[in-house]
Amino acid sequence: MKKYLIALSLLFVSFIAGAQINGTVHVSDDIELIRLSANAYVHISHSEIPGYGRVASNGLIFINKGNAFLFDTPANDALTETLILYIENKLKANVVGFVPNHWHSDCMGGLAYIQKRQIKAYANFLTIEQAKIHSLPVPDEAFSDSLHLSLGGKDILLYYPGPAHSTDNIVVWIPSEKMLFAGCMLKSMDSGNLGNTADGDLQEYPETIKRLKARFPQAEIVIPGHGAYGGPDLITHTLELTGNLK
Repeated sequence: MKKYLIALSLLFVSFIAGAQINGTVHVSDDIELIRLSANAYVHISHSEIPGYGRVASNGLIFINKGNAFLFDTPANDALTETLILYIENKLKANVVGFVPNHWHSDCMGGLAYIQKRQIKAYANFLTIEQAKIHSLPVPDEAFSDSLHLSLGGKDILLYYPGPAHSTDNIVVWIPSEKMLFAGCMLKSMDSGNLGNTADGDLQEYPETIKRLKARFPQAEIVIPGHGAYGGPDLITHTLELTGNLK
């Protein structure tokens, strides 16, 4: 009987621990988190985007040994402040770096607050060029093809596969989590088109996605800029939407 109770208790603890992964945490009326692994969360922020109304946008938080990297901010400084204070006060992590996927507001609309907090921002040099053109806050450090970062000994790869949703869009690969944050260049499975491509390159779009698919065949968790995350099927789906599967 005693062994049975111990086994039941362990099963219950295991169930509770498992439930913490993929659970949704409501930070505020406009921000929620979904825990993807012991070290990573999708942050989903809701904001008014001119021409589109209220839009939910995805970003990523990666935490290791008490420090965190933030990939994409919510669309404005106020929401970004709410998110970062939650990371610090509730997740007990110090945000030490920031990376935008591209120059649009749903990726770096909170960069002014990031800079106010003296958090270092890394970006594609093309993103920095666009920030200057559009009189936006400018990230600190530029890279061209790729950049390797480290968070407490865990690798982070920033990679530019080419133009797609925008001419400057990058992806983030975290090998320890087998996680690919691709932002708006990838579409969720319920998307029926490529969405906003006004600042992108439709001719190069399929070639960029092919390079992405070839570069990260081991990706298990794939996160788009909007909509539900999934697996590598998001890459194939996006390629289908470009009309080019060859």
